[in-house]
Amino acid sequence: MPLSADELKRYARHLVLPEIGTDGQEKLMSANALIVGAGGLGSPAALYLAAAGVGRIGIVDFDVVDVTNLQRQILHSTQDVGRPKVESAKEKILSINPHIKVETFETKLSSENALEILKEYDVVVDGTDNFPTRYLVNDACVFLKKPLVYGSIFRFEGQVSVFDAQHGPCYRCLYPAPPPPELVQNCADAGVVGVLPGIIGSIQANEALKLILGIGKPLTSRLLIFDALAMEFRTLKITKDSACPICSSSPTITRLIDYEAFCGVTSSRLSHTEPATMTVQELKARIDAGDSPFLLDVREPYEAQLASIGGTLIPLGTLSGRLSELNKEQEIVVYCHHGIRSAHAVGLLRRAGFTNVKNLSGGIDEWARVVDGGVPRY
Repeated sequence: MPLSADELKRYARHLVLPEIGTDGQEKLMSANALIVGAGGLGSPAALYLAAAGVGRIGIVDFDVVDVTNLQRQILHSTQDVGRPKVESAKEKILSINPHIKVETFETKLSSENALEILKEYDVVVDGTDNFPTRYLVNDACVFLKKPLVYGSIFRFEGQVSVFDAQHGPCYRCLYPAPPPPELVQNCADAGVVGVLPGIIGSIQANEALKLILGIGKPLTSRLLIFDALAMEFRTLKITKDSACPICSSSPTITRLIDYEAFCGVTSSRLSHTEPATMTVQELKARIDAGDSPFLLDVREPYEAQLASIGGTLIPLGTLSGRLSELNKEQEIVVYCHHGIRSAHAVGLLRRAGFTNVKNLSGGIDEWARVVDGGVPRY
């Protein structure tokens, strides 16, 4: 269909670009892009793809908007706190461009639904923040022969690449195995400067547009690294792994797998129903009764300065070398921000012979939310 008078005005700055023009704009308007995650990276990517006129945009996210998101997730506003992110995202995207179609998937992407969701889209933009979903999205894209625009952020550094197994390496070629779960920190634990996802997500949008239009040189076989503190970009060459378990000529992975187990998440985290955990209510009752266990804080020092419920501070990364500071005869309750690092610490202590050790379910954030509102949440 020819561009309408409104579309001619809306996309005028595209139409005068020789690399895009009318034909390119029509390509964009007939294209489909899926964004996995409506958070820090997904926000700018979605807004710019919508503004560019990508005809159908899908958003996958099962989370709700939290006030801590607003520092960087520009799809959402204060009024959206408590709403599903996909609802807020769709509303903002359509306010930018009511001529496009937005599809939402308020679900957790899994091995059971990934292929069905991804198959209808031309390009996939990875806005996730965890390793199981990154490997899942990569593998699904390899099976479906879809290009994947990868992005990641950590504190002041970001990465972008295009993984397309038809023309270069996939994510597994770059990262054959996930890091140990105890070394993984998300934005809540490690922090991230608010503008960084805006920069990285915008670059992802640029790569997606180039793929749709067939112009320029995509970041296939290259990893772009951005350092916000030094204001430096570096580009590293990535080669296809001839022994890659999924995109090589002799793959060993032929179907989607259990990605949480693959990344060590399932086995390393402790369920809140297991006897080796303690709820914040139980800890409060013990403290009130004058029977407090030994509290071990495995967060970083800067976190302890933000909020604390007392105890001894030994960051998780140094715990294995400081076991002699702990008494195996004492009952120990370990806590961190949300209960993930402390779960790993409990496992480490158990392997070292500490038998009376428990994980504080939900960490200090749960304590501040349920027990003591005077403890800052961060």
